[in-house]
Amino acid sequence: MRFAPESSVLLLIDFQARLMPAIYGADVAIANAQRLAAAARLLDIPIRATEQNPAGLGRGVEVLARLAEATLAKRHFDGTREARWAGFLPADRPHVVVAGCETHVCVLQTVMGMLDKGMQVYLVRDAVGSRTAESREAALRRAERHGAELVTTEMVVFEWLATCDHPRFREALALVK
Repeated sequence: MRFAPESSVLLLIDFQARLMPAIYGADVAIANAQRLAAAARLLDIPIRATEQNPAGLGRGVEVLARLAEATLAKRHFDGTREARWAGFLPADRPHVVVAGCETHVCVLQTVMGMLDKGMQVYLVRDAVGSRTAESREAALRRAERHGAELVTTEMVVFEWLATCDHPRFREALALVK
């Protein structure tokens, strides 16, 4: 299923600074999440973030945290189980593009929660991370089996653009080069 800027929201799950040193490939996941967020900003796509137990794990990575328009502090691994989840994502944007950490815990459980709620989820495989590559890959396979579309950062940016005639094409292209 295709998605467009006017139907999308970007969700950055638990990119917390204190957690990142333990994440396999964290630099790549953060860089790609930053590219997605920059493209979302260019194309007027809302950006939301979550933080798992910020009192214990600390705040989000600064470069991403400042791009989010709203952040949900949570205790459940599945963010959809939080009381404040209702209304957190724009109701008129059914396509949720997801990046985050850890893929096999909070990302997977939140993705499964969104799928259970009938949302269309696009999980950005090069913008997620776990402590081990095995956990990351297992979570990606499970999410896909349950209905999440696996995509890459470039796939998302170019699908959002739809045409090389888009007025922001050159700016968005510079983000993925």
